[in-house]
Amino acid sequence: MKFAYEDLSDGQFETLIILLCQRLLGASVQGFAKGPDGGRDAKFMGTAELHPSKMAPWAGTTIVQAKHTNGYNRNFSESDFFSPNAANTVLGKEIPRVKKLRESKQLDHYMLFANRRLAGNAETEIRNYIASQCDIPVSSIYLCGLEQLEIWLKRFPEVAREADLDPVDSPLIVSPDDLAEVVQALARQQDGLVALLDTPPTARVTYEQKNALNNMSFEYAKAQRRKYLKETAQIRAFLAAPENLDLLRMYESVVDEFQLKIIAKRKDYQTFDEVMEYLVDLLFNRDPVLRQHAHKRLTRAVLFYMYWNCDIGEVGDATADQALSS
Repeated sequence: MKFAYEDLSDGQFETLIILLCQRLLGASVQGFAKGPDGGRDAKFMGTAELHPSKMAPWAGTTIVQAKHTNGYNRNFSESDFFSPNAANTVLGKEIPRVKKLRESKQLDHYMLFANRRLAGNAETEIRNYIASQCDIPVSSIYLCGLEQLEIWLKRFPEVAREADLDPVDSPLIVSPDDLAEVVQALARQQDGLVALLDTPPTARVTYEQKNALNNMSFEYAKAQRRKYLKETAQIRAFLAAPENLDLLRMYESVVDEFQLKIIAKRKDYQTFDEVMEYLVDLLFNRDPVLRQHAHKRLTRAVLFYMYWNCDIGEVGDATADQALSS
């Protein structure tokens, strides 16, 4: 029954939670369109069918929120999600909205679902924090993490089917594992690499042509080249070294996956700037090695190398390919 929740889009996860809440609360659970949600992804008004129990159900207005992450093995206690001393967290940003709903008498009970692990002590601390900040009884707050979510979906297996969790509709998701191996190895040897004087890899089209083909903005392309062009020769030399053959194979596997996923999902992004920044954020979010301060710049440099070397993105040879096949 276990699903790769981290590979879902925010919308898919939200749909899954709304359908589950229709079982827990009632069929009239109402979801909302994308956009500013004012602290709510769904709402239920009335007496709940099953939650917290049939004998003592919640009554009134229940507000539901679904907080999704593409990160692996994340938990509720991480500082980006919750900190009692910081407002710039996932939960911290929601507290004012929840408080406003409570003060305007639009909230009696609050449910928060996330695809994160939830330990018992964290559950108690976070419930108490929400209760104190928003003036909601602790008994009217429910937190659901991965462990309980799995239990609910075993009890209501039809929910996943109704949510139509089709991998074809998943967002642009790539695995960071092989890239992390390459970046780690490159970081270990970077100081020993001689700064090469030969030119970087020759693209099949000029950089300007490639940027036009991929709709990368002039400002973004200029900044990328200024920051990372000087490192492309070192990366090329590193990957070409005979002793790094296994790492070269990993790199080739990475670019194959990235390129195919980008082709499949390219229509979801207006510019290639957005594709590059999305990949960076996703990789940092999913892999603790890549998001280390010492590896962040190198990860961006390797992604730029992929683009500069025409390993990812349009390269302008589609017309030639069509001519050869006709």
